[in-house]
Amino acid sequence: MQHSNIFDYKKYRYFKWAVVVILIAFAGYLLFEPAVGHYGGSWLGYGLGTLSALMVLWMAWYGIRKRRYRSSGSTQGWLSAHIYLGTAMTVIVTLHSGFHFGINIHTLAYGLLLIVVVSGFFGNYAYMIYPRLMTENMGEDNLDGLLLRIAETDKLARQIALLMPDDINNAVARACRETYIGISLMEQLRGFRADCPSALAVQQLTVLGNNVVAEQRKLYRDLYSIMVRRESLVRRVRQDLMYRARLGFWLYFHVPFTVALLVAMLAHIVAVFLYW
Repeated sequence: MQHSNIFDYKKYRYFKWAVVVILIAFAGYLLFEPAVGHYGGSWLGYGLGTLSALMVLWMAWYGIRKRRYRSSGSTQGWLSAHIYLGTAMTVIVTLHSGFHFGINIHTLAYGLLLIVVVSGFFGNYAYMIYPRLMTENMGEDNLDGLLLRIAETDKLARQIALLMPDDINNAVARACRETYIGISLMEQLRGFRADCPSALAVQQLTVLGNNVVAEQRKLYRDLYSIMVRRESLVRRVRQDLMYRARLGFWLYFHVPFTVALLVAMLAHIVAVFLYW
C-alpha cells in the first residue's frame, strides 16, 4: 500500500483547491477592472484583501493547531493545505495590491508575507530532507555515543603518540587539543571547519609516516587508523549538528516574521479604513 505525503495528500486535494482559488482570483482581476483601476482600495482589491487576511489568520492558526492534534493524518492534511493555500495566498495578495508598491506599511506587510512564505518553504524542505540524512549519517549511533567514542580515541591516540617521534606526537596532541565542534552557530550551520585540526593531523601523519623506522611501523599504522577513525567521527558529529541547526534555525525567521506580519497586516487594515 502506497502512503500519501504532504504534497499528494488525498489525491492532491489542496493543490486542486489552490489552483481553483488562483484561477478565480485571476479571472476576477482580468474580467472586472474597477473604474479607478486595479489597486488595494477598489472593490475587487477589498475582496481579495479580505480573503488574504482571512488566509493569513488561518495560516497562523496552523502553528497552534499542530500542537493540539498530533495524529499523522491530521497534521499531514493541515500541512498540505498550509503549503498549497499559502502559495495561493501570495498570488492573491499580489493581485490585491494591483502591483502598486512603495515605501509604506502596505508594501512592508507584503514583504513580510514573502519572507514568511519563503521561510516556510525552507522549513518544509528541511523536515522532508534532514531527518532522513540524520538517520543515514548516524545509523544506530547517537550524538552522545559519538562524542564518547571521540574521547576514547583521543586517549588511545595520545598514549600511542607518546611512543612515536616528536613531530608525530605533536600533530596528534594538537589535533586532540584544538578540535572543537559546534562552537559557533555559523559553524553548526556550515557543518564543517575548513582548518579542522583532525583532518590536518591525518594529512600530516600521511607524510610523516614515511620517516618512521621499521620498529615503529606497526604502532604508526595503529595510530594512523585511530586518527582516521577519529576524523570520521568528528565529521559525523559536525554533520549531525548541522542538520539539527538547520532544522531549528528557520523557525527564528518564520515565527518572528509571522508575528511581525500579523502586526503589519493589522496596521495596513487600520490605515486603509482611516485614510482611504
